[in-house]
Amino acid sequence: MTRNHPQHIQPSRRAVLGGAAVAALAAAAGTGTAQATGHRPAWPTEFPLPDGWLPEGITIGSAPYAYLGSRADGAIYRTDLRTGKGGVLHEGTPGLAAIGLKLGDDGLLYVSGGGGGTARTVDARTGELRTTYELTAPTGHFVNDVVLFRDRAWFTDSRDAVLYGVPRGRGGSVRALPLTGDWEQLPGVNNANGIVSTPDGRDVIVVKSTPGELYRVSLRTGRATRIALSGAENVVNGDGLVRVGRTLYVVQNRSNVVTVFDLDARATTATLRRSITDPRFDVPATAARFRDRLYLVNARFTSPQTPETTFTAVAVPL
Repeated sequence: MTRNHPQHIQPSRRAVLGGAAVAALAAAAGTGTAQATGHRPAWPTEFPLPDGWLPEGITIGSAPYAYLGSRADGAIYRTDLRTGKGGVLHEGTPGLAAIGLKLGDDGLLYVSGGGGGTARTVDARTGELRTTYELTAPTGHFVNDVVLFRDRAWFTDSRDAVLYGVPRGRGGSVRALPLTGDWEQLPGVNNANGIVSTPDGRDVIVVKSTPGELYRVSLRTGRATRIALSGAENVVNGDGLVRVGRTLYVVQNRSNVVTVFDLDARATTATLRRSITDPRFDVPATAARFRDRLYLVNARFTSPQTPETTFTAVAVPL
């Protein structure tokens, strides 16, 4: 540090004390910064889930905690991203499932119920079940993923050409929005899967797992417009979606890849920028972003789905 030459003007006692206090605070801050940057352990890039968990959905809010649902019984697991350690937040019930899930700024987890045709809200702090919505008949449907808007949570149904809008806040009823326009429902396969908002915040983007297409869907009319792909023939096995600005991340589960697209301003064209692969991928189903990482859950659909099967979530750089 370069010292100033002594001055003839004598500082007041208040100035001296104030300067000493500032210096002390600066020293303390400097020490804290050094500790934070020099000694803070790196956050883990892989963490385990309980054996037999059968995970598929993952969501992360503004705090460093990931919430992961179970296809086995609808339970929800919470992991601290700083340590990789976690525990069961919400106990499961036989016959239920937690597929896609999103954490809202209201402190609630919005959970897709899969083949049960339900949507649930769970308190992200206490794990308490708040509300259950019967969206469909308990057979012939698969409530898969969810995206949050200010007034509603919108859920996809992989076995029916419809989106379900569940009201957020007080009052309101569930809205069923049939898909029209370019949408063609294929029998016997998973159609609508992952869902995110468009960059302008007005509508949604839905991935159709089979045959691997992206659609912009109007939340006012239900009209679906197929998004033209540039640089890629399809997004077959498309599952979870993550959007950061006009960058769209498409998790292609059984393909063990995340494809990264640039969207145009109206989300009518998606241009392939790159692909993300990792040897730790084992049929990643969905993803969630936290800071400069993408966290993915390995659903391991091609492995035995038993109480002894091991499962992990992994992180890759954005």
